Amino acid sequence: MDNFILDYYRARRTGLEEAVFCSEKTVAEIKEIVDSARNKGIRLLLTRLLPEQWNVISESQGDLDYDETSQTAFLGETRELSALEVFCVVTAGSSDRKVAQEAVRTLNYYGHQCPMFCDLGVAGLWRLTERIDEITKYPIVLAVAGMDAAMPTVLSGLVPSAIIGVPTSSGYGVADGGRAALNSMLASCSPGIAVVNIDNGFGGACIALRFLNSLEKVSNIP
Repeated sequence: MDNFILDYYRARRTGLEEAVFCSEKTVAEIKEIVDSARNKGIRLLLTRLLPEQWNVISESQGDLDYDETSQTAFLGETRELSALEVFCVVTAGSSDRKVAQEAVRTLNYYGHQCPMFCDLGVAGLWRLTERIDEITKYPIVLAVAGMDAAMPTVLSGLVPSAIIGVPTSSGYGVADGGRAALNSMLASCSPGIAVVNIDNGFGGACIALRFLNSLEKVSNIP
């Protein structure tokens, strides 16, 4: 490949495999990358693969597992989902579903199930409090919220789980494309919330995976 150098050994260094951000690439470039990975016999996670891109490449890349909501695709053998209940995603509103689904699909790619608790924003706080006992079962929780993004702070004050805040661009006016949500999570008065960039469900899932990998290392210490 003249234009791209895939990082085939990233998983050995970091525990996370190569992923390809597609929205800024041409269809020809995406095909080139996928063909290279296929020829090497490696799995590949494609993110932000837009529906219009998929509509063009799907005829020649039929072995890809594509999900339109999350705009992700998997190349290679699908891993069986683990029975362990480690991760869950909680969304504040239905408009946060796309970002939340990107996180879920990323975790699925690595062989982890990840149930989603939807529409638990603080505008109807009872919806969140009614599900707290269920959410508490999961050691790592991704809290996905736009607007004022108060839900992750409230959730962090109610459960002992590791909380990863994922701000979204949902909202209008001073929500400012997700900046208000990002600032709210960064300024949270509930200590210990990890925060990723706006609309970065993939990044939130990667933090969750690093948490798990670190826990597994600690459990192996004699």
